Amino acid sequence: MTNLDQLTSWHSNWREIRAVVFGLGVSGFSVADTLAELGAKTLVVAEKAEADLLDILDVIGVPHLTGDAAKGVPQAVIEFTPDVIVVSPGIRPQHELLVWAAANSVTVWVDIDLAWRLRDKTDRLAHWFTVTGTNGKTTTVQLLTSMLNAGGIKAEACGNIGKPILDAIRDPEGFDALVVELSSFQLHYLGSIFPFSSAVLNLADDHLDWHGSFEAYRDAKAKVYENTVAACVYNVMDKATESMVEDADVVDGARAIGFTLGIPTRSQVGFVEDILCDRAFLDDRANNALEIATLADIGQIGVMTPHLMANVAAAAAMARSAGVEPDRIREAIRHFRLDAHRIELVAEADGVRWIDDSKATNPHAANASLASFDRVVWIVGGLLKGVDISSLVVRHKASLAAAIVIGEDRTAVLEALAAKAPGVPVEEITSGAGSDVMKAAVEAAGRYAAEGDVVLLAPAAASMDQFKDYADRGNSFAVAVRSLIGGDRG
Repeated sequence: MTNLDQLTSWHSNWREIRAVVFGLGVSGFSVADTLAELGAKTLVVAEKAEADLLDILDVIGVPHLTGDAAKGVPQAVIEFTPDVIVVSPGIRPQHELLVWAAANSVTVWVDIDLAWRLRDKTDRLAHWFTVTGTNGKTTTVQLLTSMLNAGGIKAEACGNIGKPILDAIRDPEGFDALVVELSSFQLHYLGSIFPFSSAVLNLADDHLDWHGSFEAYRDAKAKVYENTVAACVYNVMDKATESMVEDADVVDGARAIGFTLGIPTRSQVGFVEDILCDRAFLDDRANNALEIATLADIGQIGVMTPHLMANVAAAAAMARSAGVEPDRIREAIRHFRLDAHRIELVAEADGVRWIDDSKATNPHAANASLASFDRVVWIVGGLLKGVDISSLVVRHKASLAAAIVIGEDRTAVLEALAAKAPGVPVEEITSGAGSDVMKAAVEAAGRYAAEGDVVLLAPAAASMDQFKDYADRGNSFAVAVRSLIGGDRG
């Protein structure tokens, strides 16, 4: 078998490696395409695959197994005798092929492992900034990317955010920095990398059905801090993230940098009244602070929430670790806009605000939304992914004007509401999917909403039971709202 330890560069001899690419989503295809470019002997295994991607594999000469031929441990894989299996991160480690790989000492990578080895394709060797957390990853990654670019550091957001990291690696001009969003799935499989700066934004129950336990989920997230070179950025308000930094094996000289919504102490970034301040990256941090931005600046991004403030503080801390000046960070904040479906104001009519936070796909994200408003008609439900919603209901029952329950896992939501918030009016949407179920949910919400209320789509659950994805769910909400209130009155 090929010694994988010798493959540490784009310019290594990849032609002798035998690689199985397991899964053909966005990241899986980028892996197959990259390995083909390197000349590696490659076999793609994917039960489900889009026809156009298979056509491209045929053009570039990569063989593939799909459908029933890809199930279990295909004989073709055994005969292929792979040196490595590069797995799409959503595939569970209990899959038969991965169990077979472990039993036969076949190395398993994700695309991040391959990208780290190939990062020297151009002379422009990028620093990596790695970001994970239960919620806020994408916004923080995008903010940090904007801040770095504003500071003259050519940066690209990639990884779990949508653009495969290998596409960024293969950019012919290269980058000074890659801002890499990492999911717990990717981190579970990830080997050894050396990020310049790293962050865990927060930690709460999520994907327990995949990881098997909260401890396993936590341990996966904690891997982001390993081997950090400059700054391990943690959430002062979430002690679990601080403990991860304390336990991490980092490069000598790496600093622990906290971010907080409160007044920052030494080696922290936080808020003094309405000003975001840096007390971490200046010489006299014991006695002074640098002003980065004001709440008025941050408010230009979108609906002001504690969650947004925390994301801005985390991104600013990482940008400061790279030497970006405060005025450049402030400029980036002023021009930044949130992606759709992240606490997005859809419309306002008759004193009621209709807000789309379809991206709140777990209770921790929904908690951030619910905590931002005084009185809420809550549209909730979907696929709960093994997570109990009861504590979320307890935390916010006093602010609930009503709850409109949708989704496949309605029973668990209804039971939690009945047990923990018996005084809250509840309406169950029992049938339909896509635009039909959302139309019914919005009409129901409209019957309960009064002047001063927020109708909040923060489902605390995944969307694939009734919608294509969270964006489809959010778009369906917006269409239904505008239909109900008579056009765009936001």
